[in-house]
Amino acid sequence: MRISQTSSSANEPGRIRLLAAVLALLLIAAALFSLCVGASGTSLLTGLADLLRGVSSPAARIVRYIRLPRVLAAMLTGAALAASGVLIQGVLGNPLAGPNVIGVNAGAGFCTLLCACLLPSAAKLLPAAAFAGALLAALVILLLADRMGASRITVVLAGVAISSIFSAGSDLITTLDPDATLGMSAFMIGGFADVSAARLRTAAVYILPALAAALLLAGDLDVLALGDEVAASLGLRVRRTRVLLLAVASVLAGAAVSFAGLLGFVGLIVPHAVRRAVGGEHRQLLPLSMLGGALFTLLCDTAARTLFAPYEVPVGILLSLVGGPFFLFLLLRSRKGARI
Repeated sequence: MRISQTSSSANEPGRIRLLAAVLALLLIAAALFSLCVGASGTSLLTGLADLLRGVSSPAARIVRYIRLPRVLAAMLTGAALAASGVLIQGVLGNPLAGPNVIGVNAGAGFCTLLCACLLPSAAKLLPAAAFAGALLAALVILLLADRMGASRITVVLAGVAISSIFSAGSDLITTLDPDATLGMSAFMIGGFADVSAARLRTAAVYILPALAAALLLAGDLDVLALGDEVAASLGLRVRRTRVLLLAVASVLAGAAVSFAGLLGFVGLIVPHAVRRAVGGEHRQLLPLSMLGGALFTLLCDTAARTLFAPYEVPVGILLSLVGGPFFLFLLLRSRKGARI
């Protein structure tokens, strides 16, 4: 069952450009606000002024080594997970799919833990390991959907089963080798408290090219949405395109998970919200979802670290509190036959 399209009036170029401009401005404002607030009470202007003068003051170090990497990490993660969600939903033709719902995040997390256990000194391999796990989970779900002719609910349930298997594997690794996975509880919840500039640069090497590839493949995703027979008649190599799109989605989800942990529901909530505003054409949906994902994740992280100051709540908890009810709402609408 294909994702529904909205009326053509929702796709007017002027409205799309206006929404993109609004999201970009909101993202800039949210980034500046996030840089300004924190438990230390450090002034952004003071920190930036010291950085520009080359003064290594406490304010400059806080902005440079703590707040700025965290803001960039939240934006990069949100854009990657939202884009991954759009690709997965488009490939499976299922609006209830998402990186965490169908087990892609869990697969990435399992392989990340396995890599940390077997190769504890090879931190640069974590994004590659996360990608391998995410791709494995995505291909399993694609195989099940292809073999079973699965409905949207069946694919979701299969994804829940795959996610449970990978989560059990992660728990097994943590139990058998607790020393290698020491401190990984924060990873399992998801958050940006320990993100460093070095880890962010490593993940960005994977995420930025994958985002560019996703934008280039958006047209193929629109053709794929017409149905396999129509897409093939138009010259699209359907199976190869599906695998390629899933590989890009897995790179995005896997690289994000490698440093942000098992954050959930960004790839489900954001594409739905943007789709209701602009329709289902992926050449518009994908870039707007990237902006929306970056904004949503940054706002959630800012709220998680400031609402309960001086205590900090991992953003993964806040995303689950928001995303869980939203997912149940979508399931109820789907059972009633509503268009989602």
